[in-house]
Amino acid sequence: MRALTFHGKRDLRVEDVPDPRIEQPTDAIVKVTSSAICGSDLHLMEVLGPFLHTGDVLGHEPMGIVEEVGPDVTHIKPGDRVVVPFNISCGHCWMCTRGLMAQCETTQNRATGKGATLFGYTDLYGAVPGGQAEYLRVPQAQFGPIPVPSDEPDERFLFLSDIIPTAWQAVKWADVQEGSTVAVFGLGPVGQFATRIAKHLGASRVIGIDRVPERLAMAQRHGIETLDNSDIDDVGEALIELVDGRGPDGVVEAVGMEAHDSPFGKLAHGIVGALPDAVAAPMADKMALDRLGALHAAIKGVRRGGTVSVSGVYGGEVDPMPMMEMFDRGITMRFGQCHVKRWIDDIMPAVLDDADPLGTLDLTTHHLPLEQAPHGYDIFQKKQDGCIKVVLKP
Repeated sequence: MRALTFHGKRDLRVEDVPDPRIEQPTDAIVKVTSSAICGSDLHLMEVLGPFLHTGDVLGHEPMGIVEEVGPDVTHIKPGDRVVVPFNISCGHCWMCTRGLMAQCETTQNRATGKGATLFGYTDLYGAVPGGQAEYLRVPQAQFGPIPVPSDEPDERFLFLSDIIPTAWQAVKWADVQEGSTVAVFGLGPVGQFATRIAKHLGASRVIGIDRVPERLAMAQRHGIETLDNSDIDDVGEALIELVDGRGPDGVVEAVGMEAHDSPFGKLAHGIVGALPDAVAAPMADKMALDRLGALHAAIKGVRRGGTVSVSGVYGGEVDPMPMMEMFDRGITMRFGQCHVKRWIDDIMPAVLDDADPLGTLDLTTHHLPLEQAPHGYDIFQKKQDGCIKVVLKP
Protein backbone atom coordinates (compact mmCIF):
# COMPACT_ATOMS: atom_id res chain seq x y z
CA MET A 1 0.00 0.00 0.00
CA ARG A 2 0.97 3.67 -0.30
CA ALA A 3 1.61 5.67 2.86
CA LEU A 4 3.20 8.91 4.05
CA THR A 5 6.49 8.06 5.78
CA PHE A 6 9.12 9.95 7.74
CA HIS A 7 12.70 10.06 6.47
CA GLY A 8 14.26 12.76 8.64
CA LYS A 9 13.39 16.28 9.70
CA ARG A 10 11.23 17.89 6.98
CA ASP A 11 11.73 14.89 4.72
CA LEU A 12 8.38 13.21 4.14
CA ARG A 13 7.76 10.73 1.33
CA VAL A 14 4.80 8.82 -0.02
CA GLU A 15 6.01 5.30 -0.76
CA ASP A 16 5.04 1.63 -0.77
CA VAL A 17 4.97 -0.08 2.62
CA PRO A 18 3.68 -3.52 3.67
CA ASP A 19 -0.08 -3.89 3.94
CA PRO A 20 -1.32 -4.07 7.54
CA ARG A 21 -2.83 -7.31 8.80
CA ILE A 22 -4.81 -8.56 11.78
CA GLU A 23 -2.33 -9.21 14.60
CA GLN A 24 -4.61 -9.45 17.64
CA PRO A 25 -8.22 -10.63 18.13
CA THR A 26 -9.18 -7.03 18.93
CA ASP A 27 -7.77 -5.59 15.67
CA ALA A 28 -9.57 -4.28 12.61
CA ILE A 29 -8.31 -3.28 9.17
CA VAL A 30 -9.80 -0.09 7.71
CA LYS A 31 -9.53 1.09 4.10
CA VAL A 32 -8.90 4.79 4.56
CA THR A 33 -11.12 7.16 2.57
CA SER A 34 -9.98 10.43 4.19
CA SER A 35 -7.16 11.35 6.53
CA ALA A 36 -6.51 14.89 7.75
CA ILE A 37 -3.27 16.63 8.64
CA CYS A 38 -3.38 17.82 12.26
CA GLY A 39 -1.54 20.71 13.88
CA SER A 40 0.01 18.12 16.19
CA ASP A 41 1.57 16.46 13.14
CA LEU A 42 3.59 19.64 12.58
CA HIS A 43 5.37 19.12 15.91
CA LEU A 44 6.87 15.97 14.41
CA MET A 45 8.79 18.14 11.98
CA GLU A 46 10.54 19.99 14.80
CA VAL A 47 10.35 19.17 18.50
CA LEU A 48 9.33 15.51 18.35
CA GLY A 49 11.29 14.51 15.26
CA PRO A 50 14.04 12.77 17.29
CA PHE A 51 11.48 10.18 18.44
CA LEU A 52 10.59 9.10 14.88
CA HIS A 53 12.38 6.53 12.74
CA THR A 54 12.90 6.31 9.01
CA GLY A 55 9.84 4.70 7.45
CA ASP A 56 7.40 5.52 10.29
CA VAL A 57 3.88 6.03 8.90
CA LEU A 58 2.28 9.28 10.07
CA GLY A 59 -1.26 10.49 10.65
CA HIS A 60 -3.94 10.23 13.34
CA GLU A 61 -7.16 11.70 11.89
CA PRO A 62 -8.53 8.93 9.61
CA MET A 63 -11.84 7.43 8.61
CA GLY A 64 -12.83 4.77 6.13
CA ILE A 65 -14.51 1.44 5.44
CA VAL A 66 -13.95 -1.65 7.57
CA GLU A 67 -12.23 -4.39 5.55
CA GLU A 68 -11.66 -7.05 8.20
CA VAL A 69 -12.13 -7.53 11.95
CA GLY A 70 -10.63 -9.83 14.55
CA PRO A 71 -12.82 -12.37 16.37
CA ASP A 72 -13.25 -10.15 19.46
CA VAL A 73 -14.59 -7.20 17.47
CA THR A 74 -18.38 -7.32 17.34
CA HIS A 75 -19.73 -3.75 17.22
CA ILE A 76 -18.44 -3.17 13.68
CA LYS A 77 -18.21 -5.45 10.63
CA PRO A 78 -16.73 -5.40 7.12
CA GLY A 79 -18.43 -2.77 5.01
CA ASP A 80 -19.19 -0.42 7.91
CA ARG A 81 -18.10 3.19 7.65
CA VAL A 82 -16.13 4.31 10.71
CA VAL A 83 -14.14 7.19 12.15
CA VAL A 84 -11.02 6.16 14.08
CA PRO A 85 -10.15 8.18 17.24
CA PHE A 86 -6.54 9.29 17.44
CA ASN A 87 -5.95 7.77 20.86
CA ILE A 88 -6.02 3.98 21.14
CA SER A 89 -8.00 2.99 24.22
CA CYS A 90 -9.57 -0.22 25.46
CA GLY A 91 -12.80 1.06 27.03
CA HIS A 92 -12.66 -1.23 30.06
CA CYS A 93 -9.59 -0.36 32.19
CA TRP A 94 -9.69 1.78 35.36
CA MET A 95 -8.94 4.97 33.42
CA CYS A 96 -11.31 4.32 30.52
CA THR A 97 -14.26 3.55 32.80
CA ARG A 98 -13.71 6.96 34.37
CA GLY A 99 -13.77 8.73 31.03
CA LEU A 100 -10.00 9.19 30.85
CA MET A 101 -9.37 7.37 27.58
CA ALA A 102 -6.22 9.36 26.81
CA GLN A 103 -4.68 7.69 29.88
CA CYS A 104 -5.85 4.15 29.02
CA GLU A 105 -3.94 1.69 31.18
CA THR A 106 -4.10 -1.05 28.56
CA THR A 107 -2.21 1.00 25.95
CA GLN A 108 -0.35 3.36 28.30
CA ASN A 109 3.34 3.82 27.47
CA ARG A 110 4.95 3.21 30.82
CA ALA A 111 8.46 2.79 29.44
CA THR A 112 8.46 6.37 28.19
CA GLY A 113 6.27 7.79 30.96
CA LYS A 114 3.49 8.76 28.57
CA GLY A 115 -0.25 8.16 28.31
CA ALA A 116 -2.32 6.10 25.92
CA THR A 117 -0.87 5.00 22.59
CA LEU A 118 -1.57 7.28 19.62
CA PHE A 119 -1.65 6.53 15.91
CA GLY A 120 1.39 7.68 13.96
CA TYR A 121 3.02 9.51 16.85
CA THR A 122 6.58 8.46 17.69
CA ASP A 123 8.22 6.05 20.11
CA LEU A 124 6.93 8.15 23.00
CA TYR A 125 3.36 7.10 22.20
CA GLY A 126 3.69 3.51 21.06
CA ALA A 127 5.03 3.79 17.49
CA VAL A 128 1.80 2.45 15.95
CA PRO A 129 1.64 3.12 12.17
CA GLY A 130 -0.67 6.00 11.36
CA GLY A 131 -3.58 6.71 9.06
CA GLN A 132 -2.10 8.84 6.27
CA ALA A 133 -2.11 5.67 4.22
CA GLU A 134 -4.37 3.51 2.09
CA TYR A 135 -5.05 1.05 4.91
CA LEU A 136 -4.84 1.17 8.71
CA ARG A 137 -4.58 -1.50 11.36
CA VAL A 138 -6.74 -0.41 14.31
CA PRO A 139 -5.79 -1.97 17.67
CA GLN A 140 -8.49 -2.10 20.39
CA ALA A 141 -11.11 -2.02 17.65
CA GLN A 142 -13.61 -3.67 20.00
CA PHE A 143 -14.00 -0.14 21.44
CA GLY A 144 -12.38 2.59 19.38
CA PRO A 145 -13.94 2.93 15.90
CA ILE A 146 -17.05 5.12 15.69
CA PRO A 147 -19.72 3.90 13.23
CA VAL A 148 -21.18 6.72 11.13
CA PRO A 149 -23.86 6.92 8.41
CA SER A 150 -22.83 6.12 4.86
CA ASP A 151 -24.79 8.79 3.01
CA GLU A 152 -22.95 12.01 3.93
CA PRO A 153 -19.58 13.52 2.87
CA ASP A 154 -16.57 12.27 4.82
CA GLU A 155 -15.95 15.68 6.35
CA ARG A 156 -19.30 15.60 8.06
CA PHE A 157 -17.71 13.02 10.37
CA LEU A 158 -13.95 12.95 9.77
CA PHE A 159 -13.12 15.48 12.47
CA LEU A 160 -14.67 13.26 15.17
CA SER A 161 -11.29 11.51 15.02
CA ASP A 162 -9.64 14.35 16.93
CA ILE A 163 -10.31 18.04 16.51
CA ILE A 164 -14.05 18.26 17.24
CA PRO A 165 -13.79 16.24 20.48
CA THR A 166 -10.59 18.13 21.35
CA ALA A 167 -12.38 21.45 20.90
CA TRP A 168 -15.47 20.18 22.76
CA GLN A 169 -13.37 19.05 25.72
CA ALA A 170 -11.49 22.37 25.69
CA VAL A 171 -14.73 24.35 25.87
CA LYS A 172 -16.20 22.09 28.55
CA TRP A 173 -13.02 22.36 30.59
CA ALA A 174 -13.12 26.16 30.27
CA ASP A 175 -16.30 25.87 32.38
CA VAL A 176 -18.46 27.50 29.72
CA GLN A 177 -21.96 28.16 31.04
CA GLU A 178 -25.04 29.69 29.46
CA GLY A 179 -24.22 33.39 29.13
CA SER A 180 -20.44 33.02 29.61
CA THR A 181 -17.88 35.11 27.83
CA VAL A 182 -15.18 32.96 26.19
CA ALA A 183 -11.93 33.80 24.43
CA VAL A 184 -10.12 31.34 22.17
CA PHE A 185 -6.41 31.82 21.51
CA GLY A 186 -5.50 30.45 18.09
CA LEU A 187 -7.93 30.05 15.20
CA GLY A 188 -6.43 26.98 13.62
CA PRO A 189 -8.71 23.96 13.18
CA VAL A 190 -9.21 23.27 16.92
CA GLY A 191 -9.67 26.95 17.69
CA GLN A 192 -12.24 27.34 14.89
CA PHE A 193 -14.31 24.49 16.30
CA ALA A 194 -13.85 25.74 19.87
CA THR A 195 -15.39 29.11 18.99
CA ARG A 196 -18.34 27.44 17.25
CA ILE A 197 -18.86 24.95 20.09
CA ALA A 198 -18.75 27.68 22.73
CA LYS A 199 -21.45 29.54 20.81
CA HIS A 200 -23.45 26.31 20.33
CA LEU A 201 -23.30 25.60 24.07
CA GLY A 202 -24.71 29.00 24.98
CA ALA A 203 -21.81 31.42 25.45
CA SER A 204 -23.11 34.98 25.09
CA ARG A 205 -19.85 36.34 23.68
CA VAL A 206 -17.06 34.45 21.91
CA ILE A 207 -13.80 36.15 20.94
CA GLY A 208 -11.29 34.46 18.65
CA ILE A 209 -7.68 35.67 18.71
CA ASP A 210 -5.23 35.17 15.84
CA ARG A 211 -3.11 37.07 13.35
CA VAL A 212 -3.71 35.14 10.12
CA PRO A 213 -6.27 36.95 7.92
CA GLU A 214 -7.86 33.78 6.50
CA ARG A 215 -8.39 32.34 9.97
CA LEU A 216 -9.90 35.58 11.27
CA ALA A 217 -12.22 35.73 8.24
CA MET A 218 -13.39 32.15 8.73
CA ALA A 219 -14.26 32.81 12.39
CA GLN A 220 -16.12 35.99 11.46
CA ARG A 221 -18.12 34.01 8.91
CA HIS A 222 -19.47 31.95 11.82
CA GLY A 223 -20.48 35.00 13.85
CA ILE A 224 -17.39 35.08 16.06
CA GLU A 225 -15.95 38.34 17.34
CA THR A 226 -12.25 38.47 16.47
CA LEU A 227 -9.12 40.15 17.79
CA ASP A 228 -6.13 40.51 15.48
CA ASN A 229 -3.10 40.27 17.76
CA SER A 230 -0.49 41.00 15.10
CA ASP A 231 0.23 44.49 16.42
CA ILE A 232 -0.85 44.20 20.07
CA ASP A 233 1.99 44.32 22.59
CA ASP A 234 0.05 42.91 25.56
CA VAL A 235 -2.76 40.59 24.41
CA GLY A 236 -3.77 39.68 27.96
CA GLU A 237 -4.30 43.32 28.91
CA ALA A 238 -6.12 44.00 25.65
CA LEU A 239 -8.50 41.13 26.40
CA ILE A 240 -9.22 42.45 29.89
CA GLU A 241 -10.00 45.89 28.49
CA LEU A 242 -12.21 44.35 25.80
CA VAL A 243 -14.35 42.45 28.30
CA ASP A 244 -15.65 44.89 30.90
CA GLY A 245 -12.20 45.66 32.33
CA ARG A 246 -12.43 42.20 33.87
CA GLY A 247 -11.62 39.62 31.19
CA PRO A 248 -13.54 36.60 29.88
CA ASP A 249 -14.93 33.92 32.19
CA GLY A 250 -13.11 31.19 30.33
CA VAL A 251 -10.17 31.03 27.92
CA VAL A 252 -9.29 28.20 25.54
CA GLU A 253 -5.61 28.09 24.59
CA ALA A 254 -5.50 26.29 21.24
CA VAL A 255 -2.02 27.36 20.11
CA GLY A 256 0.53 25.27 21.97
CA MET A 257 4.25 24.98 21.48
CA GLU A 258 4.41 26.79 18.14
CA ALA A 259 3.31 30.21 19.40
CA HIS A 260 4.69 32.95 17.14
CA ASP A 261 5.42 35.48 19.89
CA SER A 262 8.00 33.34 21.71
CA PRO A 263 11.40 34.00 20.10
CA PHE A 264 13.49 32.34 22.80
CA GLY A 265 11.41 29.17 22.71
CA LYS A 266 11.65 29.11 18.93
CA LEU A 267 15.44 29.48 19.16
CA ALA A 268 15.60 26.58 21.65
CA HIS A 269 13.50 24.40 19.33
CA GLY A 270 15.81 25.26 16.43
CA ILE A 271 18.95 24.39 18.39
CA VAL A 272 17.60 21.02 19.55
CA GLY A 273 16.25 20.30 16.07
CA ALA A 274 19.70 20.77 14.57
CA LEU A 275 21.29 18.17 16.85
CA PRO A 276 21.69 14.47 16.00
CA ASP A 277 18.67 12.46 17.16
CA ALA A 278 20.68 10.52 19.74
CA VAL A 279 21.53 13.81 21.47
CA ALA A 280 18.27 15.66 20.75
CA ALA A 281 15.89 12.95 22.05
CA PRO A 282 16.93 13.03 25.75
CA MET A 283 17.10 16.82 25.65
CA ALA A 284 13.60 17.07 24.16
CA ASP A 285 12.23 14.59 26.70
CA LYS A 286 13.83 15.96 29.87
CA MET A 287 15.07 19.51 29.25
CA ALA A 288 12.76 20.93 26.59
CA LEU A 289 11.49 24.50 26.54
CA ASP A 290 8.23 25.59 24.93
CA ARG A 291 7.05 28.73 23.20
CA LEU A 292 4.79 30.04 25.96
CA GLY A 293 3.59 33.37 24.57
CA ALA A 294 -0.01 32.28 24.00
CA LEU A 295 -0.25 30.38 27.28
CA HIS A 296 1.05 33.32 29.32
CA ALA A 297 -1.34 35.69 27.54
CA ALA A 298 -4.25 33.33 28.28
CA ILE A 299 -3.30 33.21 31.96
CA LYS A 300 -3.06 36.99 32.16
CA GLY A 301 -6.18 37.66 30.08
CA VAL A 302 -8.76 35.48 31.82
CA ARG A 303 -10.78 37.17 34.54
CA ARG A 304 -9.85 36.67 38.19
CA GLY A 305 -11.33 33.38 39.34
CA GLY A 306 -11.77 32.28 35.73
CA THR A 307 -10.65 29.13 33.94
CA VAL A 308 -7.95 28.51 31.35
CA SER A 309 -8.38 25.32 29.31
CA VAL A 310 -5.26 24.25 27.41
CA SER A 311 -5.75 22.10 24.32
CA GLY A 312 -2.59 23.31 22.56
CA VAL A 313 0.12 20.64 22.70
CA TYR A 314 3.19 21.29 24.84
CA GLY A 315 6.33 19.24 25.27
CA GLY A 316 8.49 21.19 27.71
CA GLU A 317 9.90 19.93 31.01
CA VAL A 318 11.61 23.02 32.46
CA ASP A 319 9.33 25.83 31.32
CA PRO A 320 9.01 28.94 33.53
CA MET A 321 5.45 29.81 34.53
CA PRO A 322 4.03 33.04 36.01
CA MET A 323 3.19 31.46 39.35
CA MET A 324 2.50 34.73 41.20
CA GLU A 325 0.03 35.76 38.49
CA MET A 326 -1.68 32.37 38.59
CA PHE A 327 -1.92 32.29 42.37
CA ASP A 328 -2.91 35.91 42.91
CA ARG A 329 -5.61 35.82 40.26
CA GLY A 330 -7.07 32.55 41.59
CA ILE A 331 -7.46 30.93 38.21
CA THR A 332 -8.28 27.30 37.43
CA MET A 333 -6.31 25.50 34.72
CA ARG A 334 -7.01 22.23 32.91
CA PHE A 335 -4.76 20.47 30.41
CA GLY A 336 -4.39 17.28 28.47
CA GLN A 337 -4.99 15.07 25.47
CA CYS A 338 -8.61 14.69 24.48
CA HIS A 339 -10.53 11.64 25.74
CA VAL A 340 -12.23 11.24 22.37
CA LYS A 341 -14.81 8.53 23.10
CA ARG A 342 -15.90 10.31 26.29
CA TRP A 343 -17.52 13.09 24.25
CA ILE A 344 -18.87 11.37 21.14
CA ASP A 345 -22.41 10.80 22.44
CA ASP A 346 -22.65 14.49 23.38
CA ILE A 347 -21.27 15.69 20.05
CA MET A 348 -23.07 13.37 17.63
CA PRO A 349 -26.47 15.12 17.68
CA ALA A 350 -24.83 18.35 16.52
CA VAL A 351 -22.85 16.54 13.81
CA LEU A 352 -25.95 14.73 12.55
CA ASP A 353 -28.05 17.92 12.56
CA ASP A 354 -28.73 18.94 8.94
CA ALA A 355 -28.27 22.57 9.99
CA ASP A 356 -24.59 21.72 10.69
CA PRO A 357 -24.30 24.01 13.74
CA LEU A 358 -20.59 23.22 14.15
CA GLY A 359 -19.79 23.98 10.53
CA THR A 360 -18.12 20.64 9.88
CA LEU A 361 -18.33 21.27 6.13
CA ASP A 362 -16.73 24.70 6.43
CA LEU A 363 -13.23 24.03 7.69
CA THR A 364 -11.24 22.19 5.03
CA THR A 365 -9.44 24.53 2.66
CA HIS A 366 -7.36 21.96 0.77
CA HIS A 367 -8.27 18.50 -0.54
CA LEU A 368 -5.17 16.71 -1.77
CA PRO A 369 -4.38 13.22 -3.01
CA LEU A 370 -2.17 11.24 -0.65
CA GLU A 371 0.72 11.62 -3.11
CA GLN A 372 0.74 15.37 -2.38
CA ALA A 373 0.86 14.96 1.40
CA PRO A 374 4.36 16.50 1.78
CA HIS A 375 3.10 19.62 0.00
CA GLY A 376 0.09 19.67 2.34
CA TYR A 377 2.36 19.62 5.38
CA ASP A 378 4.46 22.43 3.93
CA ILE A 379 1.64 24.87 3.21
CA PHE A 380 -0.12 24.05 6.49
CA GLN A 381 2.99 24.74 8.57
CA LYS A 382 3.86 27.90 6.66
CA LYS A 383 0.22 29.08 6.55
CA GLN A 384 0.48 29.57 2.80
CA ASP A 385 -2.22 29.62 0.14
CA GLY A 386 -4.90 30.34 2.75
CA CYS A 387 -4.39 26.90 4.26
CA ILE A 388 -6.39 26.17 7.40
CA LYS A 389 -7.08 22.43 7.11
CA VAL A 390 -5.78 19.77 4.72
CA VAL A 391 -7.65 16.53 4.04
CA LEU A 392 -5.78 13.78 2.18
CA LYS A 393 -7.55 11.33 -0.11
CA PRO A 394 -5.67 7.98 -0.42
